[in-house]
Amino acid sequence: MTPAPIHIIGGGLAGSEAAWQIARAGVPVVLHEMRPVRETAAHKTDGFAELVCSNSFRSDDLETSAVGLIHEEMRRADSLILRAGDAHRLPAGAALAVDRDGFSAAVSAALEAEPLVKIERGEVEGLPPSEWDSVIIATGPLTSPALAAAITEATGAEALAFFDAIAPIVHYETVDLDKAWFQSRYDKPGPGGTGRDYLNCPLDRDQYEAFIDAVLAGEKTALHDWEGTPYFDGCLPIEVMAERGRETLRHGPMKPVGLTNRHKPDEKPYAVVQLRQDNALGTLWNMVGFQTKLRYREQVRVFRMIPGLENAEFARLGGLHRNTYLDSPRLLDGRLRLKAMPRLRFAGQITGCEGYVESAAMGLVAGRLAVAERLGVPLDPPPATTAFGALLSHITGGHVGEDEPGRRSFQPMNVNFGLFPPIEVAAKGKKAERGAARKRALSARALADLEAWLGGAERVAAE
Repeated sequence: MTPAPIHIIGGGLAGSEAAWQIARAGVPVVLHEMRPVRETAAHKTDGFAELVCSNSFRSDDLETSAVGLIHEEMRRADSLILRAGDAHRLPAGAALAVDRDGFSAAVSAALEAEPLVKIERGEVEGLPPSEWDSVIIATGPLTSPALAAAITEATGAEALAFFDAIAPIVHYETVDLDKAWFQSRYDKPGPGGTGRDYLNCPLDRDQYEAFIDAVLAGEKTALHDWEGTPYFDGCLPIEVMAERGRETLRHGPMKPVGLTNRHKPDEKPYAVVQLRQDNALGTLWNMVGFQTKLRYREQVRVFRMIPGLENAEFARLGGLHRNTYLDSPRLLDGRLRLKAMPRLRFAGQITGCEGYVESAAMGLVAGRLAVAERLGVPLDPPPATTAFGALLSHITGGHVGEDEPGRRSFQPMNVNFGLFPPIEVAAKGKKAERGAARKRALSARALADLEAWLGGAERVAAE
């Protein structure tokens, strides 16, 4: 007998990955996506897994980077998101960056071709009907107001919120290559790269100071009723960073370390703006770390102060939108189910994980747990020693604020080795060498423990 379908609301990275995992295990899926019937403030297409901010999945180093480790865990778990990402990889040093259009098209094509996935376009207004006995809500930070209000009513708690900002994209042909040059930091090629994967625009001290003045004085988007909402530290607008100190940007996205201006090799830049390839044709380049709430006309004026971008034309200017997420440690159980209504699972950014791959990873975990439950086959959540499990533990466990004993202090977070259970490593050498040895040991343990968990998940599919 064919099992009853599992419903997924939201066709972003988490929802797409959950649908793929469920269907590959032999269980039908109904994937609900409201676009294009109802648009969002950030999406531009009706494709699945559209990347609305950066096109980077960040580091692909599986040994000493927690995000690189989660990439590898997803690959071993037959992730659709990583399969599409690898197929549409762009040069980006040690990072995994993708052609956003090709990536989304590949995910969409795979889901549309999967016979066990039924796609329904249209908004799910309010809580899912009671006859949907297994639902994954993966609507992300841009959950529709009607559904968000229904979730709030069901949980009896206000969702938390933070701002997210989008970086501008520049037409390559308008960059002045007599001033800008190609180079990755420290000439690291990374997977699929050459060591010349970024466009670098140098600023001397006077140019940097003038730029900071312009950023601080530039007219910003009025926030109105959004005032008071915190920013996620991993995606701060440049003007917020500048307000925290004039040198903050120079030690953040504009840091000059590991770079040598080939036009003036004897002069060390005081600051550098980097651009990363954003599409396969190489015609569009993303201003790395340049999320902003400057008004559009101000962005054009201020960003053209950057050497090499004096005549830049922008395919997309930066923007700001409000993101929402649940107080997951209080509202969700260890299997991502809503405690007040266990037929509802949550996955992706709405749970309080931050980042493309983290969101997709939680979609993968939610999908596999939902399949096991549907088929009545035991499957524990992934162990906390894996990247999957460490992130899941953060989401469903949170942490206690030091200044408020007993109270949860939960904020969105990228995967990092600080979330993993400690490990003893007999390493010698300098602090950096010991740190690298510890990370390699954590990664090796994670992948070994992942294989055992995947073995249990495979038994679910077999039964």
